Amino acid sequence: MRLTRYSTLSGRGRMTRCAALLLMASAASLGAGCSKTVREGQSPAYLVLQRLEAAAGGSQSSSTFSTVLRSDVRTKGSIYEDNGSVTLRLALKDVTNPTGPTGNNLVTLNRYRVEFRRTDGRNTPGEEVPYAFEGAMSMTVGENATTGVFTIVRAQAKLEKPLVTLVGNNGGALIISTIADVTFFGKDQTGRDVTVNGSISVNFADWADPE
Repeated sequence: MRLTRYSTLSGRGRMTRCAALLLMASAASLGAGCSKTVREGQSPAYLVLQRLEAAAGGSQSSSTFSTVLRSDVRTKGSIYEDNGSVTLRLALKDVTNPTGPTGNNLVTLNRYRVEFRRTDGRNTPGEEVPYAFEGAMSMTVGENATTGVFTIVRAQAKLEKPLVTLVGNNGGALIISTIADVTFFGKDQTGRDVTVNGSISVNFADWADPE
């Protein structure tokens, strides 16, 4: 009888431990499903990218931003850089915080990086896509949506391969379709790093000049 009783208690103990392990596994699974943006970084705040657009330089529509950029490698014999526009707002990782962000949570952007890629996998910088580059930026983001303008295609990129080969279609290529991945870097007011990224389609060609 003692052996039987001991065996029963031992079985219940194993069941309890199994249940505890299952609960732990379930909790770990829920944690793994959290947003990467929310989990990364030490700042209690993060940036939400609401809109990323761009406009071709050197035309009457250069101030008209769109979600697809038609970048002209030559416009009436001249070269112009193309501008991007980003709209950001601030959010807190702790969604149960009733007071919302404070002044310490405000994020000031200080630089950005643009990298170009093609969907066909031909991504050699200076040969098949323009070189990646970084630029300075000064913009402070809070709870309300804030919009800033930056250079998304440098003027010098249109003097380098592969874009220069598109001028007058001399290189045989008519258009190079790319995706520009833009990463914005900043810090909250206590010095903790915050980043956010977005992507936009950029199609390079010697487009017809505007009248």
